[in-house]
Amino acid sequence: MISDRLTDLSMQAMNAAHRSLLVLSRGRLGWKIGPMPVVELHTVGRKTGRRRSTLLTAPIHEPGRVVLIASKGGDHRHPFWYLNLLAQPDVELTENGITRPMRARTAGEAEKADLWPAIVRAYSGYAGYQKKTTRDIPVVICEPRTP
Repeated sequence: MISDRLTDLSMQAMNAAHRSLLVLSRGRLGWKIGPMPVVELHTVGRKTGRRRSTLLTAPIHEPGRVVLIASKGGDHRHPFWYLNLLAQPDVELTENGITRPMRARTAGEAEKADLWPAIVRAYSGYAGYQKKTTRDIPVVICEPRTP
C-alpha cells in the first residue's frame, strides 16, 4: 500500500535527520526531546539477522528500567523495531555514548494501565496516537540483562 510505504519512508527520514543532528552537533543536541531523554535502541533484524538501530524517546527513564512506546505515530502497524525485539528480546540501549545490554518485554495490560498516565504526562501525543489507531499500542519495558 502506498500510504504505508510513505509512512515507513517518513519514519526513516525523521530518524536520519535526528541522527544527523547528533553527529553535526557532536552529541550536544538531540539527546533530549522536551522532558524525555532519547535512547538509541539496537535490535537484531528478524529477517536479516543484522544489527538495526533506531532513535526513540523514553517517556519513563529510571536506573533499572527504560520504557519505550511502539506508537509509530498512531499507524495501524507496529514499528519494525518492535517486531524485531519480539523475535529477539535481547537488545542494547545507547544513551550519551554508553551502551548497555537490556532485555525488552511488552508490558501486560495491568502494567500498561499503571504506566500510561506517566507516559501521557511526558508526552500527550501518545494519547492521540492511541485514539488514531485501533491497534493497542505496545508499551515496552527494557531492563538490564544479567550476565
